Amino acid sequence: MEETIHWPTTADFPDPATADHVTYNPTLAELREYSAHLETTTDYGAPSYVSDYRSRSAAQTANSVDDSFDDDDFEVFQRGIDWVSDPSNDVLCVDRVVGRHEDVSAVCRLYLPKEYGRIALAWAKLLEPAEGTTPDFVTVQLPDATDEPCIRVLPEAGITTVLGSDYTGEAKKSFLRLFMFRAKQAGGLGLHAGSKRVTLEAGDGYRDVGQLYLGLSGTGKSTLTSHGLWLDGPEGAEMLQDDVCALLPSGTVAGSEGGGLYIKTLGLGAAEQPELYGAATNESAVLENVSVAADGTVDFDDPAYGRNARAVIQRDCLASSAADIDLESVDQVFFITRNPLMPPIAKLDETQAAVAFMLGESVETSAGDPSRIGEPIRVVGTNPFIVGSQGDEGNRFRTLIDELDVDCFVINTGSVGTDDPVDVGVEETVAILEGVARGTVEWAYDEELGLTVPTHVPGIDIDRYVVAEHVENFADAHSALRDERKAYLAQFERLDDDIVNSAY
Repeated sequence: MEETIHWPTTADFPDPATADHVTYNPTLAELREYSAHLETTTDYGAPSYVSDYRSRSAAQTANSVDDSFDDDDFEVFQRGIDWVSDPSNDVLCVDRVVGRHEDVSAVCRLYLPKEYGRIALAWAKLLEPAEGTTPDFVTVQLPDATDEPCIRVLPEAGITTVLGSDYTGEAKKSFLRLFMFRAKQAGGLGLHAGSKRVTLEAGDGYRDVGQLYLGLSGTGKSTLTSHGLWLDGPEGAEMLQDDVCALLPSGTVAGSEGGGLYIKTLGLGAAEQPELYGAATNESAVLENVSVAADGTVDFDDPAYGRNARAVIQRDCLASSAADIDLESVDQVFFITRNPLMPPIAKLDETQAAVAFMLGESVETSAGDPSRIGEPIRVVGTNPFIVGSQGDEGNRFRTLIDELDVDCFVINTGSVGTDDPVDVGVEETVAILEGVARGTVEWAYDEELGLTVPTHVPGIDIDRYVVAEHVENFADAHSALRDERKAYLAQFERLDDDIVNSAY
């Protein structure tokens, strides 16, 4: 008789509160002490660590919804359960809560070897404490278990096992991946996005504009989400989330991380990004793969350990950070791209917005595949963590923004044109975003682009950024791009045909 494969559940793990070999929910100071042998202390008192793996192992990650699992895959989970259950192992267990909204919030439990307390320390600072509750999601991370990384995910059971990688991002994303899956199960959609609330004068009072920014890690998502748009009080802008959110059918955008942010630090400077720099140079930060000399001197410009240097910073170190993490309602969605055939901004109808969502056009960064930095890439929803049909994600995105009456835009934060290109600077981008929030941008349909583009933006000369004037043989280049985009969209079997045919 053929043996039945056992599908693990969170109940297969021992109770960390009663298991003698498990250190359960130690303090942050204790977590830091467990990895003291790996720490270089910065000159402002924060711990800094160097990991063997410095980016996510996407090619070595599989989940049971999208991939066919066999005995070898289930053995990965069993290895994690066996290791946690073995009384001869020195096991560390930390619980945290992802999200605050009752529809998607979940208790997360991380198991790993005690000597890797640095991973738990950084991760624990991102989320908020949760003690004495049954976990919804469990991750076991065993950095020394294999020579090559192997990450396996059981979305329905809420279990992830990470073998062979000591990168903190694997722990972080293991829970955010399942948070987004839970949002989809609740009728919403998980988004790799930053959320922001802009408060503006309106008549005799004020009005709030809810914004979302979708972009791959390292493309400016955190920068734009945390930017104050140079508004003077009582007007202002507050960041609610910088990485992962859940768009719910009610229109609420539920945040995920209530404690901190996991930011890229290469090139971080006080002049360009004063708030992020201040938080990263605070004693509450945790640095990972940042160049730190033996005397504690930090050099954010030195890629000594690769270009994906990171810091976990605390929300309460950021003046732009709101106390809440849930956006009551969303009004505007921005897709961040760096395609030179795109204008600085274009306004999209709901079907074009679904196209932009599915294209997920960006450039590869060190957070993804360091060997392909700078190359143009496409990732559906700019979200490498989708579980389930990607075509269905695009269909649902269109349905949600249509029902919620959300305005969508694609913004180019790179340069416009391939011949004598014109850079889109921070000042121009901020002026555009402020104008869109205030409703002071004037629009017109561009027949050549097939998109609605601005004809007037207060504060900048938008006429400098006419795409066709900076691309030789623009009609041919644009036609080829549109055909290529349509062919790309056609590969998603469950994506609605009218979305495929609306490629711009």
